[in-house]
Amino acid sequence: MVQKKTDNAAESDDLLNGTRRDFLKQTSLLTAAALAPTTLVKAAESGLDEKIAAVFEKIPVSITVNGVSHQVVIEPRVTLLDLLREHLHLTGTKKGCDRGQCGACTVHVDGKRVNSCLSLAVMHDGHKVTTIEGLANGDQLHPLQEAFIKHDGFQCGYCTPGQIMSGVACIREGHANTESDIREYMSGNICRCGAYPNIVKAIHEVSTGGQKV
Repeated sequence: MVQKKTDNAAESDDLLNGTRRDFLKQTSLLTAAALAPTTLVKAAESGLDEKIAAVFEKIPVSITVNGVSHQVVIEPRVTLLDLLREHLHLTGTKKGCDRGQCGACTVHVDGKRVNSCLSLAVMHDGHKVTTIEGLANGDQLHPLQEAFIKHDGFQCGYCTPGQIMSGVACIREGHANTESDIREYMSGNICRCGAYPNIVKAIHEVSTGGQKV
């Protein structure tokens, strides 16, 4: 009788563990499907389990960064920030808080500013990304880059790439007509050195100077 109870308990544990495994597999499938539906559908249509399994490990992504097209194969968990820094070696975009609170990682995706540390790279398949390296035209700096130098809008410089990328977007959005507007719409970018007055002056000068941004 004792042995029978033990066997039943073992059987129950096996069923429970099997249910857990099935749940985790289904959850992983749904997550990957949301991130890369086209890839999953193609793998599923082929009827090959190994191809479906490969989807969970690496996903092909086509992305254009600073006018250059890149074809990469990455894990679903890779952020846009890590793709830029670790895979494409564009280290101008900085990793600050890694929580979307400091703005050091700001880039433009299809013209809109994005905290790249909070955005998964696989979500930007087919998108166009601009980083701080893509603002200048050869040796000719972007007007806002020149204004930051002129007004000494940085000290340590770590937040500067994100400040400039956010500042350019701020101007293009029409949110840089007054210094109070600039402070409001640049509030997501933190400068630990406290160079805010000079940053505001630089952005306001470019916004009101009639230059193409």
